[in-house]
Amino acid sequence: MNTKYLYLLLYPNQSLIASQLDPVKFAQHYAQGSTSFLGGNFLFVEVDPDFRQTYFKIDVAYERLIPHEDGRPKATKFVSNYRTLEHIDFTALKNLYYCNAFGNFVILQPGDYDPKPDGEDIHVFLDINPIKMVILSKYNFDDYGTISTDPNSLVSTPIILYTQVKYEIDDFLIQFSDNPFLPLRIPGVHPARMRDSILEVKSSPGKINKGVSLDCPFNKISYRNLLRGFMFCSLNKRKFYPLTPLEEIEKNFYQFWKSM
Repeated sequence: MNTKYLYLLLYPNQSLIASQLDPVKFAQHYAQGSTSFLGGNFLFVEVDPDFRQTYFKIDVAYERLIPHEDGRPKATKFVSNYRTLEHIDFTALKNLYYCNAFGNFVILQPGDYDPKPDGEDIHVFLDINPIKMVILSKYNFDDYGTISTDPNSLVSTPIILYTQVKYEIDDFLIQFSDNPFLPLRIPGVHPARMRDSILEVKSSPGKINKGVSLDCPFNKISYRNLLRGFMFCSLNKRKFYPLTPLEEIEKNFYQFWKSM
């Protein structure tokens, strides 16, 4: 078997992996056939197998990509577990796979970003890789990536992958005032913590961003609760993956749709 694939695991960790499995079988292996994964959603993107960067020893990994003695294809040969996203060329990124713990998935293809406002003054972003946080921000979706990768910013990273969570801020504040025992909308973030953070951002004109959680509970958030899609962003480059519409998921990825 000479077929070689290259995958960039984005969540729960950041790894560049060579494999003899196609994307479908790779997703199923990582969810069900690997003892390394604990469960929940995970995210990976297929990388052009011809991609090369001196930071990665891709050819060495390919040489060691040998089937098992019984003929089974080699599922994973790790190339790197450190600073992987930072050293990937966006042009080498192919389809994005949003997977669940059952090995079901939906495929997201790169597309154009629609800057249409979402009607909110404050937004909730999930930093997925390499930083993992929940952030309240007055920046819109695109500007958030710009400021997050600006080297002149006090807190920035050379590259980031993030998404947005559906959150009707004013509706939430009304609901919380009526019922302080609201269920968690974002796993790990207590409603009172969210209320206090929102009020702090609203009452402080100079405060643009507010960290709500030092963790990113992406593995526990339903696809239904995401907004827009996933953005790869660096100082001068963008690559956007719009969410696949729910009706399309029901038609083409029914097993994933049933588990949402």
